[in-house]
Amino acid sequence: MRNGFALALLLWAGVVVAGPVPELKLLSEHVVDGMRGGNLSGLALCGNEMWTVSDRDDDRIYRLQPSDARAWQAEAVGIEVPAVPENDLPWGLQSRTWAASFVRGGELDYEGISCDSAGQRYVVSESHAAVLRISPAGEASWLKISPTMLRQARGSGMLLHFNALFEGVAVNPAGDQLWLAAERERRGLVLLKRQQTVWDCDGNCVLLSEAGQEMQPAQFPKAKAVSRDFADLSLFNGKLFTLERNAYQICRRDPQTAKVERCWSFAAEALQDNRRYPQPFGLVEALVVDADGAWIGVDNNDGARADGEQRPVIWRFAAPEGGWGAAP
Repeated sequence: MRNGFALALLLWAGVVVAGPVPELKLLSEHVVDGMRGGNLSGLALCGNEMWTVSDRDDDRIYRLQPSDARAWQAEAVGIEVPAVPENDLPWGLQSRTWAASFVRGGELDYEGISCDSAGQRYVVSESHAAVLRISPAGEASWLKISPTMLRQARGSGMLLHFNALFEGVAVNPAGDQLWLAAERERRGLVLLKRQQTVWDCDGNCVLLSEAGQEMQPAQFPKAKAVSRDFADLSLFNGKLFTLERNAYQICRRDPQTAKVERCWSFAAEALQDNRRYPQPFGLVEALVVDADGAWIGVDNNDGARADGEQRPVIWRFAAPEGGWGAAP
């Protein structure tokens, strides 16, 4: 009776209590050396190359060399970033971003990376709600994004709070559709389509705008209700996969409607005693889904986990039984 009353109270308060979902199996764990600013915040698999970004480094992205070794080496690839285009973010948000960059570094605050079949890499800047495109030759330019997108996103309740703007990016192989994930309060998904030189909304840009809280996994110490969030995106086999940081899960969604089709948890592996961090929230920030499994990257915010490891960490999980396209 008490449990039923507690559940009813949580539902009344707008807290989502997730049911059991299948657990993914951890295959390997890798630490990353060579990232100047640490704070790994995105992953992309471009052909046979894996790339990552740090939210502390504006002038470089990193090429990784995956191997069976526990430690991977990050090779810095310098980029010359042009001036960020003007946008309609309010002065208050922009000034807080500018001030924060002097404390932590990384004024552009790179939070995700993706690539198309031509080898162009797309990096999302959270602080400016903008996307930087880097050609295979290393030339960088900002996408021309219609101001309609920002107006629609903010009008739906997203992108209103400091350090809670775009946290993930995914582009289709043809390089003419781009998805962006708004992090939290409200979290959401936005779809842009390339129309000649401008990326614009095809009617409505906003696929999803979602408020509310959900319970942390039972394995989390002193689990409580926290804000629903997105940490990254990955497009695989025509489906959009969202990394849901506080819920410790990956969800498959319809790329045109954002409707959830199925979710998988990685809490059992990520929250083992030796892998826990002292922060009271999830720290995963990077996702790549492929036919054989998922790569998940951890942004440890310069903190050490229980076993003393302070470097960025990447986990390799096996694909679920039946593959990522399996029916619920």
